[in-house]
Parts: sequence; C-alpha cells; structure tokens
Amino acid sequence: MALVYQPVMQLGGILVSLLGWVLSCLTTYLPQWKNLNLELNELEIWTMGLWQACVVQEEGGMQCKDFDSFLALPPELRISRILMFFSNGSGLLGLLLSGFGLDCLKIGERQQEQKKRLLLFGGMLFWISGITVIVPVSWVAHATVQEFWDENIPDIVPRWDFGEALFVGWLAGFCLILGGCLLNCTICSTEVHPSSVHYAVAEQQDQCQCLETETRP
Repeated sequence: MALVYQPVMQLGGILVSLLGWVLSCLTTYLPQWKNLNLELNELEIWTMGLWQACVVQEEGGMQCKDFDSFLALPPELRISRILMFFSNGSGLLGLLLSGFGLDCLKIGERQQEQKKRLLLFGGMLFWISGITVIVPVSWVAHATVQEFWDENIPDIVPRWDFGEALFVGWLAGFCLILGGCLLNCTICSTEVHPSSVHYAVAEQQDQCQCLETETRP
C-alpha cells in the first residue's frame, strides 16, 4: 500500500514546496511588511518592506521610494534581506534535487539509492528554506509588537502594524516544511529491512531448485 501512494506523496511534496517557494519569493519583494495608518490623514497608508517604503492613497495611486543605504536600515530588516535570499536559494536547490529524485522520473531508474539521497537532501533543504523564512518574518513581527507597546513613545506618534507580507511569509514557511516532511516520509516508507530481503532471496532459491528437480528426466 505504501508503494502505491509513494508517487502521490512525492508529487504532493513537490507541489506544496513549490507553492512555498513562490510565496517566499513573493514575500521577499512585497513592500507590505509593515503598515502605518495616519490618524491625521486617513486617506494615506504607509507601508515598509525590505527594499522600499511606499505610500498608498485612497484614490488608487501608489508611490514608492527605495532605501538609500543598506547600513541605515534597522537590524531586523538587514538580517531579513540576507535570510530571505538564503531561503529562496536553498528552496530552488531543493526543488532541483528532489525533482531528479522522483520515482515518476525515468532518469536514473536503476539508481534508486541515489534517487533516495536526492529526495532526502531536497527535503532537508526545504526544511532549511522554511525555517529561514519564518525566522525573519517572526523577527520583524516581534520588533513591530515591541515598538507598538513601547511606553517611551508618546501616544500621538503613529505606530506600525503587521503587513500582509508577514502572513504570506508564515504560510510560505509552513508549506516548505510540510513539503519537506512529505518527501522524507516517502523515503522512510520505502526502506526494506535486511531480514525481509534474505527471506525473499531464500524463497526465490527454493523455487528455482524445485523447478530444476521437476525438469530433470
């Protein structure tokens, strides 16, 4: 039964991981990591991402300005840039490795051990990619919460709130980790114990001996 569902689980793991990788790339470039609503001017919404800050007006216009310096950014945004790039790279490498390790792919059909290793490495890369998405997103969310409830900031000063990109990033990390788990589960389900192998070989030898005795005159 496990062999029947193995290609389905592998394909499902690849598709879920692909969805997580696409969402991770989208999270990297979305400017909505933080949102700011001004009480004095409710027609404008300020947003901040890893690369630029934007202002969205109610009329539908959107103006963005790139950050001038990498070193001038807050530490959570600087580290988030590096981690998101690392996540996208490891996710892409995981897709390539696990893609060549699929059982439905006819390439390397006689090299099952190497295909299992490719699936294993691909699943581990998906885990790493998922964790390196969740860490920066959660770090920015934690810094936003601390700044929102900071008593040293006067109440009249506007506070930043969670942006849509944070939720997309959490979903991306969950999909990547789930996809890696599905791929590694297919490897565990196909492991064959040595005792069963010896039993199968001995049974095949007995059948051959019986056939030889029957064919003798």
